[in-house]
Amino acid sequence: MNFIPPELERILRETPELGRSFLVGGAVRDALLGLPPGRDFDIEVFGVDYESLARVLSRWGRTDLVGRSFGVVKLTTGGEFQYDFTVPRTDSKVSAGHKGFEVAFNPEIAPRDAAARRDFTVNSIMYDPRRRELLDFFGGEADLRRRILRHTSAAFSEDPLRVLRGMQFAARFDLKAAPETLQLCRAMKGAFAELAVERVREEWFKWALSTKSPSAGLRFLAESEWVDLFPEIKAMIGTPQEPEWHPEGDVFTHTCHCCDALARLELWRAEDAESRIAHMLAVLAHDFGKPETTRRELKDGRMRILSPRHEEAGDALAARFLERLRTPRAIQDRVLPLVRNHLFHWQTMTDRAVRRLAKRLEPENIQGLCLIMTADSMGRPPLPAVEPEHVRLLLERARELQVRHQPPSPILQGRHLVELGLTPGKAFGPILAKAYEAQLEGTFFDLTQAWRWLAAEKDMELPQAARERLAKML
Repeated sequence: MNFIPPELERILRETPELGRSFLVGGAVRDALLGLPPGRDFDIEVFGVDYESLARVLSRWGRTDLVGRSFGVVKLTTGGEFQYDFTVPRTDSKVSAGHKGFEVAFNPEIAPRDAAARRDFTVNSIMYDPRRRELLDFFGGEADLRRRILRHTSAAFSEDPLRVLRGMQFAARFDLKAAPETLQLCRAMKGAFAELAVERVREEWFKWALSTKSPSAGLRFLAESEWVDLFPEIKAMIGTPQEPEWHPEGDVFTHTCHCCDALARLELWRAEDAESRIAHMLAVLAHDFGKPETTRRELKDGRMRILSPRHEEAGDALAARFLERLRTPRAIQDRVLPLVRNHLFHWQTMTDRAVRRLAKRLEPENIQGLCLIMTADSMGRPPLPAVEPEHVRLLLERARELQVRHQPPSPILQGRHLVELGLTPGKAFGPILAKAYEAQLEGTFFDLTQAWRWLAAEKDMELPQAARERLAKML
């Protein structure tokens, strides 16, 4: 196994002070999983103090001491890779909160002791680039093969964020937590309040962005009982669904399958980072409203489990969940209309309805909604996981109307009113708003038709001179 960039090999080989250095963390783990190398490499250097490390690395490129408090020196050589060199340290919990650690650097610490402070065994594996062999003190390679997520040592409990890291690691690599790790996580639940919201959000975004099996992360939350800290998700556990339509089980089980279905869609994997996060969060939240709306009701001559208007109830619950994470507005504004409109296929699919849908979804779009609707449909095993017919029809109609990626552009605009001799100002707003409503209704489709519509609107407050000019244009 040799996954090290040639440039890094040269730096390590030609710098005597780096004679006791090991690759650690994600690069080693990913190489063992057969994943392509990323751009970032972490190297832990023993036997050298922080200042000396920074000095010798400066021979090779720009050094940034941005991680001084954690013993990190970032080396940028101008190539495609980023290298983080660290000095071994010991962390001691001295007070509550994510900043309540006392950090002490110890270049002479043994590699095993340094590995012991890492969160999970799969992240504690070191790689010796000189001997080209692994230093695996805690069985991380075996845990990777068996897809087990296990904490490395008792030091795990000093940082509650590690539980949420466990959630996103389980999702990214399809891992199942060891029983003893789950037990420790349950004991740490009270420390959640110590975490900064931004750090919690970052782990959720990692879960949403780079996920192979998002359901593994959600089940990790449930089994560790940290789902109690996210009530909108916990409420879905045990909420029943109509077996004929949802043979997979309760709402939580359905949501797990839906998230996994989205992660398998090629269109989702090809999206930019913000879109993948927004769409995964929308699938997570699309049925938040079911727990409070689900009831048994007589329908079609038999008792059914129904959740009427759950998409509307879910809107407020999704907003509450996102607000607690202080999710950026750009993502919130995309997630919420997807939750509100994920049952659009139950409406009659007229041209008018599709145009109005495109406007309601803004800044999201119909293409994104179809991803959510597809994931929703595919999350019902053993029913076939195929693109539903209603998604195909909606995409086809949206393509014909040219509203697949954005709502219709206004045909009648302010510059056209200026052509009539009107002076730009507040009076433009009501005219243009009413014109756009008429356009969405299908009253007109081009500028000439828009002029005719405007001329026919007798109650529109237009000066006589403007009406005369309009009449001449027609």
